[in-house]
Amino acid sequence: MIEQTNKKRIIALLIAVVIIVGALVTVKLGFNEDKKEENVVALVGGERITKDELYDFLVKANGQGALDSLIVNKIILLESKKQNIQISEDEIKEQIDKMVETIGGQEAYESALQYYGFSEDELRKDIEINLYLTKLLEPEIPITDEEMKDYFKENKDSFNQMEEVKASHILVETEETALEVKEKLSKGESFEELAKEYSTDTSNSQQGGDLGFFGRGRMVTEFEETAFSLGIGEVSDPVKTDFGYHIIKVEDKKEAKEANYEESKDKIKEILFQEKFQGAYDTWIQNKLEEYEIQTFL
Repeated sequence: MIEQTNKKRIIALLIAVVIIVGALVTVKLGFNEDKKEENVVALVGGERITKDELYDFLVKANGQGALDSLIVNKIILLESKKQNIQISEDEIKEQIDKMVETIGGQEAYESALQYYGFSEDELRKDIEINLYLTKLLEPEIPITDEEMKDYFKENKDSFNQMEEVKASHILVETEETALEVKEKLSKGESFEELAKEYSTDTSNSQQGGDLGFFGRGRMVTEFEETAFSLGIGEVSDPVKTDFGYHIIKVEDKKEAKEANYEESKDKIKEILFQEKFQGAYDTWIQNKLEEYEIQTFL
């Protein structure tokens, strides 16, 4: 799921894209090409809706907000160019990979893009802008060792490594099917391929049933107890829950571990940076808006 804090900006950018593209709406509505007239985006009972009407409506609805977002983005790009700031493809990919993991897999990620009407190219551009902005603001947000140590002392428990397992599962509706899958596994068939073939959990079936790492309290009791009782590489017998029957395979484990400051520094710095980010951004963008000559013609 795309973060709620980004929702308004994403919607504004989408509106701007629609304004620029204009006739894209006619494609989505599936109008016959030979019925389209120049400047007409829809026909309702024979009455025309024109591109100009669509444009005027969109501008009145959120035109200023969309334009403001585009102006801010342009300032960020101009300032990044001035400072010779570069964003690599690897940096963008890292952010997308984190998003996919947080959302719960590739399918959930693609569903989120579809829900917001966002293409991956548009998302990549948005991520790139955020990375530029982060690099621009880093010098404006100093974080001292003393601050980091104080934060660690006050929040040490939150950095402790809890016991976790990395597991995959195959979810089916009946015990009979679960036993059939278990039999195939015992004969050496691939867990990943069987998950793709049998699992009804569409959020991860095409990733071989991969659930990633999870701690206690994340899964239903029956599933959790079995997963934490298995050794690495072990596969369970069918486990019944309210969702159906699961075959669980444990891929890896992390033991509980008390946090230490040195290993937690990067995470603490990231947290403190985010806490200070909004205030620094508000000051920075206000200064830049006053610095640049900006003309608007809505």
